[in-house]
Amino acid sequence: MNILIVEDDQRIVSFLAKGLKAEGYATVVATDGDDALALVEVSGSEIDLVLLDLGLPGADGRTVLRSFRERLPSLPVLILTARDDVKDKVWGLDAGAVDYLTKPFAFDELLARIRAALRGRNDATAHQLVVADLRLDLLTKVAWRGGRRIDLAPREWTLLEYLMRNPQQVLSRTQILNHVWEYDFEPGSNVVDVYVGYLRRKINAPGLEAMLHAVRGAGYRLVQPQ
Repeated sequence: MNILIVEDDQRIVSFLAKGLKAEGYATVVATDGDDALALVEVSGSEIDLVLLDLGLPGADGRTVLRSFRERLPSLPVLILTARDDVKDKVWGLDAGAVDYLTKPFAFDELLARIRAALRGRNDATAHQLVVADLRLDLLTKVAWRGGRRIDLAPREWTLLEYLMRNPQQVLSRTQILNHVWEYDFEPGSNVVDVYVGYLRRKINAPGLEAMLHAVRGAGYRLVQPQ
């Protein structure tokens, strides 16, 4: 499990890193808000939980939390701060933090809250499909890529689910018809091409490396970006 510590107090960073390492966690440290945002941009999918201070140099903790929620909505963020005002606690929890712990704190209590947050993440990921930075929530039928929400029509999310359950594989039009539509179309029907076209425009959005590709004469394939 990888935990991102976003904290500018080196004593607290050292205390947390040593304690978490002793419990079997790997840690990554960002000492200001700007570094935290840059780190999540590059390797956010590798982080399992964030410990976030609110009083940070650079981008403040509130800005960081809002950005994390937009880019990685399922990533649990536990606020760890000296701010003990009820308004701050209410704001943090309403803004999407899974928990709020004030300093000073007992390390055993922090560990218990981390375990609870990670259990919640495991429950959440049980109903999600993830391929690289593309994520599909099987309950809400909403996809996310690069922090952008992708709203899907019913047939589009069924098609995307099939593709994500078979990444890297070339799926023929016949296979897609059988699994997504479950009944036969007239020979020469272009319904698969039409719906893949809809999906490609949403998944292969400007500024993002293309993931959904046509394979001439064979079908379609969802691939992980290089």
